[in-house]
Parts: sequence; C-alpha cells; structure tokens
Amino acid sequence: MGPAPRLNHLCGRLCTPVGMNTVASVGSDRGPVCVALVDDYDVVVVGLAHLLDPYLDRVVVAELDTNEPVLDDVDVVLYDTFAQPEADREDIDVLVNSPHGHHVAVYTWNFHPDLVKVALGKGAHGYLSKTLPARQLVDAIESIAEGQIVVSDPPPRSRATAALDWPGRGEGLTDREAEVLALITQGKSNNEIAAVMYLSVNTVKSYIRSAYRKIGVSTRRHAILWGVRNGFTPDHNRIEHWRGGP
Repeated sequence: MGPAPRLNHLCGRLCTPVGMNTVASVGSDRGPVCVALVDDYDVVVVGLAHLLDPYLDRVVVAELDTNEPVLDDVDVVLYDTFAQPEADREDIDVLVNSPHGHHVAVYTWNFHPDLVKVALGKGAHGYLSKTLPARQLVDAIESIAEGQIVVSDPPPRSRATAALDWPGRGEGLTDREAEVLALITQGKSNNEIAAVMYLSVNTVKSYIRSAYRKIGVSTRRHAILWGVRNGFTPDHNRIEHWRGGP
C-alpha cells in the first residue's frame, strides 16, 4: 500500500510519534529517524542530504521536496528556509498540518526572536541553525523525533556550515547574497526582500551590490536574466528514495 511498508521497515517504530518521556535512544535499537527535506531549490535540499549522508545509521532521508507536498510518513520534516517567505509563516502552517510529518523543524540562519516565537507557536518542534556541524544537527533531529522541542543557540555569526550548498555558490556568492538574488529572480522588491529576510533595506541593498559585482551585472533586469539562466528560479521536483531511503 504505497511506500509505508518500506518506511516502517527502515525506520523501525519511529514512524509513530515518540513522546517526551521516552527513555529509548533514537538511532540505536529503534532504528534511524526518517526525515523529509523541504525547500524550493533542488541544489539546497541535495546539499542538505549530502550533509546527512555520513549518518545513515541514524537518519534516513525519505524524500527531498521542492514545491511538492510531503508524501511519506516521516518522523521529522526539516524545512530549509533558503529564499522562503519565512516571515509569512504559511509554509510552516502547511507542514505542521500535514498528516505525513510527525514533527517539523525549521532550518535557518535567521534567529530573529519573532520568527522563533511564531514558528514554535505554530507547532514546530525545532528551530535549528545552519551553522550547526552535521553531528549536532543529527543529534537535534533525533531529539525532535523523540518529541522534544529543540532551539539552537543564536549563532554569533550567521555563516552557514561549509558542507551546505546553494545556487551561485560556484560563482562565489555567499548564502545570503544567493538568497537575495533568488528573491530578486522571483520578482520581489527590495522592501519585500527585507520583510522576508527580516533585514533592513540598506542591508539588502548591500547584499545586492556585492552579488551584482560577483555575477558581473549592473541592473536588476540583467540580474533576473542571470538568475533565470543559473538556477535561481524555484524548482518543482520530488527526489524519492535518497541513498536507498524508503
């Protein structure tokens, strides 16, 4: 009956919610935690999947979704906020209300207190920093699968861990510059980008200037054309059975 039998085989009993008071350790006798990775960009979720690859004994990636709903029954949905309308919180609502994800964790560089408060208030069980080393990220995912609420310490610097990927990284764009350029490619104004990213308009303009220098453009129209040609438009794909997952 669909993918559920294979999911249960791979993930042991963790495909049912695990309560806060559970004493069994996740990722040992109970089998690995099943995870779905969600963002609008293939390169982002694939990079995150590669970050988790060395921990297949503890975390199994069931699917990678870009603008597609989660289909497998998974323990944790890890929502990467790259170029997402995090300030609108609509995506968090959709994921929390999905019958297929038992717990939702936001994966982000942005630790504005309002964003953390609203995400947890809407039912997310995790608010995790992109600066976390892979092992600490896996630890957090396991705790969330047990039903614990996990919030990373706000990073002193908002640079993502080096193992992650994003559009334009090969051209020297930082994750923040790439996110601004992705939102420009989506047609958003500077004020809209500032609202989405919880930044000042002047900070957004600074990222735009540095991104333009790196990609060799001087106008917004040329930046959008460059973005369209170089993978900055949202994808609509699902990658199933990552690395032998369910």
